[in-house]
Amino acid sequence: MVAGSRGAKKASRTGSADLKDTLWKAADKLRGSMDAAEYKHFVLGLIFLKYVSDAFAERRTVMEAELREEGGYSETDILELLEDRDEYTGYGVFWVPQAARWESIAERAKTSSGEDSVGKLLDDAMKAVGNANPDLKGALPQGLFNARGVDERRLGELVDLINRIGFGEQLDEQGRRRSARDVLGEVYEYCLAKFALAEGRRGGEYYTPASVVKLLVAMLEPQRNERVYDPACGSGGMFVQAEKFIESHGGSSKDIAVYGQELNQNTWRLAKMNLAIHGIGANLGNKWGDTFHDDEHPDMRFNVVMANPPFNISDWGGDRLVMDPRWQYGAPPVGNANYAWLQHMAYKTAPKTGRAGVVLANGSMSSKQSGEGDIRRAMVEDDLVACMVALPGQLFRSTQIPACLWFLARDKSAGSGRGSVDRRGQVLFIDARHLGQMISRTEKELTDEEIGRIAGTFHAWLGTESAKEAELKYEDVGGFCKSAELAEIREHDFILTPGRYVGAAEVEEDPDAEPVEEKIARLTKELFGHFEKSTRLEAVVREQLGRIG
Repeated sequence: MVAGSRGAKKASRTGSADLKDTLWKAADKLRGSMDAAEYKHFVLGLIFLKYVSDAFAERRTVMEAELREEGGYSETDILELLEDRDEYTGYGVFWVPQAARWESIAERAKTSSGEDSVGKLLDDAMKAVGNANPDLKGALPQGLFNARGVDERRLGELVDLINRIGFGEQLDEQGRRRSARDVLGEVYEYCLAKFALAEGRRGGEYYTPASVVKLLVAMLEPQRNERVYDPACGSGGMFVQAEKFIESHGGSSKDIAVYGQELNQNTWRLAKMNLAIHGIGANLGNKWGDTFHDDEHPDMRFNVVMANPPFNISDWGGDRLVMDPRWQYGAPPVGNANYAWLQHMAYKTAPKTGRAGVVLANGSMSSKQSGEGDIRRAMVEDDLVACMVALPGQLFRSTQIPACLWFLARDKSAGSGRGSVDRRGQVLFIDARHLGQMISRTEKELTDEEIGRIAGTFHAWLGTESAKEAELKYEDVGGFCKSAELAEIREHDFILTPGRYVGAAEVEEDPDAEPVEEKIARLTKELFGHFEKSTRLEAVVREQLGRIG
């Protein structure tokens, strides 16, 4: 029996607006002495188990209704057909063995006196689901819940909490019932973001702020039937946003092919679960691994490459890769991997349509140490760089290092890839440092309108179909954007900091503003008045002090 467990109760309807927040606050209260980095694997693992079980139950309900409507089946036939594995996997639903189904877990967690602990029930369920579905091989946590030191009472309460929230009873804005996949996908993303926030700097290793991901995807515009790749995929947020972009343009998750790699074992598992819960089939390699030293996709090239790799890492083993064919513009310094990431991503882009977007530290735009300036010059001279964006500060809670976005393109000629304007020999510079809204005392995010402005400027510059549909036309805007020729970039010694090119913003004249001469005279008079008042007050203080003495 689970000590202190209140037992599983029947799921009840919950208001959809605050469901995610309710779950987070309640789950966080159960955390106890465990830190967020460890606790997230319990919560996210349970949400995933709830998801596969709810999706399974949804498919089962639909099947049963179809069979009864069709008629001609005995109760035995129906029960037998409802346990036909192919009827689930054929519809993209994971097969869930009987003992791993959520209602069974919740019930056994309530009545398991003298039998298996809740931790063992959950570990067994994870193992059963993993063994039954090859796509989940190695992705689910093993031996986590029944490990020494796990508080059985809190674990039982967590199961009870997730059981009581009606994930499958949420309605959309039109009042239609939402699927378990949609609701639990949002919940999983929400909890990932909250855990990243709670972990601070460590959270940045697996989570990129949503507005930065949205901007990258909006700039790159993945299209149907394209291959999308992230060589430092973290928890898979880039892929989820790419799928949302495709869906918002009439496609589905099946219209893109997703490839990725992740170094950290636990993060690789989070990504596998995140993508599965969103219904995205992805190839993240057979295991977690180092992109530089053990490329899981060595012969592949991709239409869209995007990543937020760790900034300025110095121990990436560059001394063992000096002659690597990926370094087409020069061997990156062994003490900083920024230019190794850039060149790896450039190497992975497909001819013609290949394009890449990468988040890097601002120093990458101007550094000349250890040959970085020469590599940058070679990339610009080869016409690989399409656009540079300087981001506002405080977007990344995990680091205070100012960041920028690099956008690379294999072909910038008119009609060859994405745009109708010939941009060969040009680079677009966008200074977005003044954008962003504070969402907490220390954190900022780009609004959807600002993301649209930045991405719209880039697409207008390229002359893409989306810009034509929105009737956008490009022009330089002082203080915000500038299309620079190669000759101008040479004059700046191939330093790519947007602030050097966009100039100062034009200030609109205020017809009601006070003339400058009159303003100076008024302020001077006010200042002299303060000086006189100060002198009088000083005399009074001296007089009073003299009396005391």
